[in-house]
Order: sequence, then structure tokens, then C-alpha cells
Amino acid sequence: MTAALLSVVVIALLFDYTNGFHDAANAVATSISTRAIPPNIALLGAAMLNIVGALISTSVATTLAKGIVDPSVVTEPVLLGGLLGAIFWNLVTWYWALPNSSSHCLIGGIAGAVMATHGVHNVKWAGIVEKVLLPTVAAPLIGFAVGVMIMIALLWIFRNAQPGVVNRRFRLAQTGSAAFVAFSHGSNDAQKTMGIITLALFSGHMIPSLTVPLWVKLACAVTMGLGTYAGGKKIIRTLGMRLVKLSPVQGFAAETSSAAVLLTTAHLGFPVSTTHVITASIMGVGATQRLSAVKWGLSLNIFVAWVTTLPIAALVGAGFAKLAVALFR
Repeated sequence: MTAALLSVVVIALLFDYTNGFHDAANAVATSISTRAIPPNIALLGAAMLNIVGALISTSVATTLAKGIVDPSVVTEPVLLGGLLGAIFWNLVTWYWALPNSSSHCLIGGIAGAVMATHGVHNVKWAGIVEKVLLPTVAAPLIGFAVGVMIMIALLWIFRNAQPGVVNRRFRLAQTGSAAFVAFSHGSNDAQKTMGIITLALFSGHMIPSLTVPLWVKLACAVTMGLGTYAGGKKIIRTLGMRLVKLSPVQGFAAETSSAAVLLTTAHLGFPVSTTHVITASIMGVGATQRLSAVKWGLSLNIFVAWVTTLPIAALVGAGFAKLAVALFR
């Protein structure tokens, strides 16, 4: 393995780690905010289930390896540039405590790096529209709608129950729904780094086809799990406490709806943002209480971060790719 290829693998795993601590809030924010699960236990459980979820499928990894850019033009400097662009925007949005898409950071970074070094025509625009942009618009809307429906159903089913009893029962139920989210997060997000490392190994002639090796699956799963356990307290506070003040039943509804959407998209091979889905689900659940329960000003800030992620990650990835090409010439 060359120094350049080894650098790609190491930087890819670093991105995977930042993906874990940036997106830890997806799995645990609502459970921590409702005091259903103590923070350390929630993070440890989420980390373990992230690892298990990451090992069940490679559909999303295949999309990242084949469906975004032409694999024949992907070199180690291109991947380094794309990964550094993704890490940059991941860290910026984490610093600002904004729940953002690590998936879009990665896709934007890689696409920008390819455009800067090999031209616009080597980006598979049809694949980006079909596999990224359309699911990105649809998945949060579906998460919002499913969250509303589940919450309305729960309010009707338990309309005559004592609030104290309902809260105690749903704090217990959140153990299961939080596990559901953590598992679905692993099944979706860790695969993105698997796809990038597989693409690097293929372009470096280390593997004969774009099939994810077992060691890559294990390395990405464990790295994301470690990142998840490290946590992302800023974003956990944003999602679990600042966006909407959640009760245990609302937390359960948000977690259940987002996990259902994420498992479906992972099965279909769509690299959607877990952050987009869980954020929209929380907003949907909060809106059933009253529209003013959702902090819409904060929601606007989050939306702006979502919209700007692909272009900013692409620009930064392009710059780093140019630099990497010069360094490894």
C-alpha cells in the first residue's frame, strides 16, 4: 500500500470518527433530553448498535463507490481532497452546534474534488439527482409526516391515560426506540466511508472489484462507534433541548418515525442524511403540540446549513484536491 493510499484510508477513518461524534445526537438526543436514558449509557448503547447496524448491508456503500463520480478518475489525491472538504464542514457545523449532514459533506467534497481535477463531466449528475438530491428532499418530508402521524395516533390511543403513567411507560419505551435509531444510523452512515475506502483500494489496484472487504466493514463500523461514544454534546443540546422541548412520548414518536425512514432508505441504497430525517421528525412531533413549540428561527439556521453543505464542501474539497495533487505529483 502506497503512502498516498494509506493516507486516504487514515483520513477516511478520521472522517468516519467525526461522522460518529457529529451525528451521535441523532440516536441519543431525545432520550437524554427526556431523561429516559443516562447520557453515558445512551452513548455506549448507541455506539454498540452503530457497529452492529454498519455490518448488515453495503447498499449505501455501493452507491458511494459507483453512483456519484466515475471511479476511473478517482485517485488518492482526489479522495484526500474530498475527505478533507467533508471533515472541514463537519467540524464547522459541529462548532456552531448545527445538526448537519455528514453524508452531504462527503458527497459534496468528493464531487468538488473530481470537478477540480478531472472536469465536471466525470461527476454522475443523474446519480446525484436520483440517489442524493431527491431522497434528501423526500426523506425529511416523510420523516416530518410520519412523526406527525405517529404522535397523533399515540395521543388518541392514550387520551384517557394519566400523564405521569404515560411518561413513565414511554421513558421505558424510549430504550427500544433509541436503539432502533442507533441501529439504523449505523446501517446508513458508516457505509459511506466504506464506499470511499473501497473506491480508493480499487483505484489503487488493491482489490479487483468494487466489493467492500470485510476489514473495511469492521474498521468503519468500529471507528464510527468510537466517534459516537465520544458524543457531540453541542448538537445533542440543539436537537434534544433547543429545537423542541420533548416529553417521553414525543421522543418515542420522533425516534420511531426517523428510524423507520432510515432503515427503508438504507435498504434501497439511498445515502440520505440521518440528521435531516431525525430533525424533521422532531419538528413534526413538536408541531402536533402547537406550531410555536418548534423554534422556527433555529430551524431556519439549520435549513441554511443544510442547503449550503453540498456547495461549500465541494469548494473546500476542490481546493484540498488541487493541493493534494501538487503534493503527490
